[in-house]
Amino acid sequence: MNTKTIGFIGGGNMATSLMRGLIASGHSPQQIWVSDAVPETLQAHADQLHVNIAADNANIVNEADVVVLAVKPQTLRDVCLQIAPQLKQKNVLVVSIAAGISQQSLALWLGANTAIVRCMPNTPALVQTGATALHANPQVNDEQKDLAENILRAVGLTLWFGDEAQLDAVTAVSGSGPAYFFLLMEAMERAALELGLDEHSARLLIQQTALGAAKIALESAESPAQLRARVTSPGGTTQQAVETFLQHGFVDLVAKALHAARDRSIEMSKQLGAD
Repeated sequence: MNTKTIGFIGGGNMATSLMRGLIASGHSPQQIWVSDAVPETLQAHADQLHVNIAADNANIVNEADVVVLAVKPQTLRDVCLQIAPQLKQKNVLVVSIAAGISQQSLALWLGANTAIVRCMPNTPALVQTGATALHANPQVNDEQKDLAENILRAVGLTLWFGDEAQLDAVTAVSGSGPAYFFLLMEAMERAALELGLDEHSARLLIQQTALGAAKIALESAESPAQLRARVTSPGGTTQQAVETFLQHGFVDLVAKALHAARDRSIEMSKQLGAD
C-alpha cells in the first residue's frame, strides 16, 4: 500500500479527508498527487499537506497507480472522457466516490477494460469516522481490491458488496443517514428548549448522548432492540417516550423515508449516467 502512488482528481472535502487519513496512516505525501480546477485549492494542498499538485488531470493518470475520482457527479462524465486515452495506456485502478454514477456508465466513459471500484462513502469520513460501501467490477484483481479498501479505510469502516444494486440501499441507509440523526438531534434540541433548558446545555447533552449511544452500539454484540430494552425500565420515563414514538408511527415513517431515499438514488443514477 505505502509503495503505491495515489492520484486524486478533485481536491474537495472528501478528497482532503482521504489524503489526510492516508498521511496519518503512514502514506508518504510525495506518493500522493491531486488536481483541481481551482488553483487556490491546489496551492493549499501543497502548502498544508505537502502533496504533489497538477493542473492537468492527465498528469494524475500518468503518475498514479490508482486514480480516485472525487469530482461532482455532474462533471464526472467530462472528466472520465478526458482521461480515458491515458487510462488505455496504463494498468491503473480507478476508484470513484461520485454518488449515483453506476459501473456501467463509468465503464462506458473510461473503457470497458478499466478496473473500477465504485464507492459510497458518507460525510463522517470528514472526521475519519465514515462508513463506505465498495463494489468492484470483474476487471479488479485482489491486489487492487486491497488497495481500494485501504484507501477508504483511512477514513473509517469499509464494507464490500457483490451486487452493485445494493449501493442504492446503502445510499439510503448510511449515505444519507447522518442527516436523519441530525434531524432527530434538531427535534430533540427544540423540545429541550420548550422544556426549559438553555440552548448550549441542550445541544451538549444531546450530542454527548448521541455519541455515547453510538459507542455502546458499536462495542456491543447485542441488537439495537436488545440495547433499547436494557435502558427502558418498565413504567419509567424512557418507556413513556418510546411508546409515544411507536404509537405515532415512528418505525413506519423511518421505513418510508429510507425507501424514498433508495428510489431517489436509482432515479439520480439514471439521470446522471450514460444513456
